[in-house]
Amino acid sequence: MEEKKLNFAFRLVHINNIPHILKNGIVKADSPNANPNYVPIGDQLVIEKRKNRGLSSSSWQNIGDFIPFYFGPRSPMLYVIQHGYNGVRRIEAEDIVYCVIRLDDIIKDRIDCYFTDGHVLNSLTQVFPAECLNRIESFVKYSDVYARRWDDEEDLDLKRRKEAELLLKNDLQVQYIKGFVVYNEEAKQRLFSMGVDEKMVAVRPTFYF
Repeated sequence: MEEKKLNFAFRLVHINNIPHILKNGIVKADSPNANPNYVPIGDQLVIEKRKNRGLSSSSWQNIGDFIPFYFGPRSPMLYVIQHGYNGVRRIEAEDIVYCVIRLDDIIKDRIDCYFTDGHVLNSLTQVFPAECLNRIESFVKYSDVYARRWDDEEDLDLKRRKEAELLLKNDLQVQYIKGFVVYNEEAKQRLFSMGVDEKMVAVRPTFYF
């Protein structure tokens, strides 16, 4: 069976950050347009490691200099966030929003980026430049990043591969956001109240745990 094509990348954010995103796009922490009231989600220890780890042995840029996106839903990090494991603050599913962008837009407009074939902090992971993004299926498999589980005893590397990332170097303008995914109707209505167009919101409980 032919592997499905990877069309999208997903940025996980707290729903309270959406009004700022609608006005300024998806921005870096050190951006002039950074959100002073940004609500973080995720593992702060991992975030700190990314700030101080080079993207590659030949790069002077740190991983934390980039805005990360996943290529598929239900990431291991989302599981940790929803359950509050490893000292991570627990966040309810309905408070977590996927910001969805199209890879074709990133390619067409030559957005400065890199991507990986697995968790960026793992020593087995390879980093690829933007010019390779138009043949991403050669490096990242749809079946890996869209896998619902990653505890396969016959494939111990699946968890690493599922966490492949798109890494954007600069702020991303709001027009590149093609949609939002939320957990339930309540979250959908909250986005409507923030000014999000109804056509841009999809309810996908299967994207959550």
